[in-house]
Amino acid sequence: MNLGLIGLGKMGNNMRERLREAKIDVVGFDSNPAVSDVPDLAALAAALPAPRIVWVMVPSGKITDSVISDLAAVLEDGDLIIDGGNSRFTDDFRHAEELAPKGISFVDAGVSGGIWGLKNGYGLMVGGKQEDVERAMPIFDALRPEGPRAEGFVHVGEVGAGHYAKMVHNGIEYALMQAYAEGYELLDTKKDIIKDVTGTFKAWQRGTVVRSWLLELLVLALEEDPEFVDIEGYVDDSGEGRWTIEEAIANAVPVPTISASIFARFVSRQEDSPAMKAVAALRNQFGGHAVKKAD
Repeated sequence: MNLGLIGLGKMGNNMRERLREAKIDVVGFDSNPAVSDVPDLAALAAALPAPRIVWVMVPSGKITDSVISDLAAVLEDGDLIIDGGNSRFTDDFRHAEELAPKGISFVDAGVSGGIWGLKNGYGLMVGGKQEDVERAMPIFDALRPEGPRAEGFVHVGEVGAGHYAKMVHNGIEYALMQAYAEGYELLDTKKDIIKDVTGTFKAWQRGTVVRSWLLELLVLALEEDPEFVDIEGYVDDSGEGRWTIEEAIANAVPVPTISASIFARFVSRQEDSPAMKAVAALRNQFGGHAVKKAD
């Protein structure tokens, strides 16, 4: 099977490698010629047998809009574009509408797994027509974790559903990270009786109701830097967290925990809090997100 892959950053490059290991013939394009297989999108289209499948893995918003518009000019009737970035679900409606008159199909794929996806596989939440999703299943199967298809993959619904599910996923992720971070700060503050904070979190990894992959990543971060002295407690927020709250307001769904976790990130930009250092360390562990080094 053949695939064009646009965007070879931290996630895209690892995805290309995992797909090639699964015997998918991937032609990659990136604005950085050092990692690109072809010089431009026209060459990418020419290198793929029709009907083509092209996966877009670039930052959401104007960059994704531009790439999809440029792709539409070089692809043909019967081709399929998959947006695997963190686009807002409403953008998916617009992209599908733009491509439909040209006979180009569109699928949106929410992707989770960060820099660990190469080894562990990626969680995939997909939106689109059934026939388009089935056509791309060999690609999804190569990317998702090994095991039953229901583990790590879901066809959520029509176009937009995949990114909507990923948006909510990231809202939940915000809240989970904040809870672990606040627990860390409380344990770290009680130095008169708590003598092993890292060991406490490590013990929680097996047999407890709070065990999770995020907890394992927090343990890794603590083992590397137990007091987070090398990390500034400044945490960015990506669009999905804000969009989750906006959707909650629009649909009158109470999300106080997720909302509080977003506001806590705003606090992190005002003072260097131990809890926000823990959140920054977690983001760096699972996604390779940049951290600000402490002076």
